[in-house]
Amino acid sequence: MTEPGEAGHGMDAARGVEETHDRGAQPERTRLAWRRTTLTFALVVVLAVRELVVTPNDRAGVAFIAVALDALAWVGFLVLAHRRIRALTSGSRPPAAGEATMLWAAGLIVLASALGMVLLAAEA
Repeated sequence: MTEPGEAGHGMDAARGVEETHDRGAQPERTRLAWRRTTLTFALVVVLAVRELVVTPNDRAGVAFIAVALDALAWVGFLVLAHRRIRALTSGSRPPAAGEATMLWAAGLIVLASALGMVLLAAEA
């Protein structure tokens, strides 16, 4: 049995079942997570555009600005995700994501959420 944190086999003490970890698959799982998040972000932008087009109102200017900023935030997130995916596929051991990358990614997602709330408020 290996020590905690080492690659290989380990025992699940609660069930008495041997479990294996494939550390080589971790970069692939991380790459897929970045892709899923980017796709979800794109869907949010598409739904915001749809809401803007389908429900015209007297505050369309504010809603348009919110949707435009949301799309810009998505492009920023897309750039971050693409850089991270390239880093994950470029070597045998990918470097950990930097603090700046994580802060920018989280900030862009929070910004998109805030802009979504502005869009909803403009529709009310």
